[in-house]
Amino acid sequence: MSEILVLYYSQGGAVREMAQLIARGVESVPGAKARLRTVPKVSATCEATEAEIPATGAPYASLQDLEACSGLAIGSPTRFGNMAAPMKYFLDGTSGLWLKGALIGKPAAVFTSSGSLHGGNEMTLMTMMIPLMHHGMLMVGLPYSEPQLGTTKTGGTPYGASHIGGALDDQPISEDEKKLCMALGKRLAETALKLQ
Repeated sequence: MSEILVLYYSQGGAVREMAQLIARGVESVPGAKARLRTVPKVSATCEATEAEIPATGAPYASLQDLEACSGLAIGSPTRFGNMAAPMKYFLDGTSGLWLKGALIGKPAAVFTSSGSLHGGNEMTLMTMMIPLMHHGMLMVGLPYSEPQLGTTKTGGTPYGASHIGGALDDQPISEDEKKLCMALGKRLAETALKLQ
């Protein structure tokens, strides 16, 4: 069994929904299982500010979740072309795994949601890749053989799944965005199984 960790931070709910869609894509592959995890909010001084166990939703991720997974998908809202502070804070705490080489050779994918069409979602996807590449992970994107990449009027990039929520009106995840999330999860799971 190949277990894919789908790790996300979501403030308004869109990234959480994308994570659930990616998990569905992972679990559409025989022999693959998704493990949903999130990270707590942080304060302005970059300290975790929530209880050790969330009241609802996915449990908080641990370093053991990362070490045990066969592949990783991480998602965050866009914050000025970068991942949100809680995800960055969590990743900054993974140097022990880096020293052990625990993530080397595992496939990884990224996903994001922004408030506007040019809200920095592609840059956020790229910046989320950087720590994963330092860990020696193998990046998995979305090829143009996914027809929605050519037809979407909303989110979706070759770098990873994305959603454009609208600055003020919280647009639901479009059908194209949903299909691309599931395709990314499926591709990540298939890649993990091939690498095992």
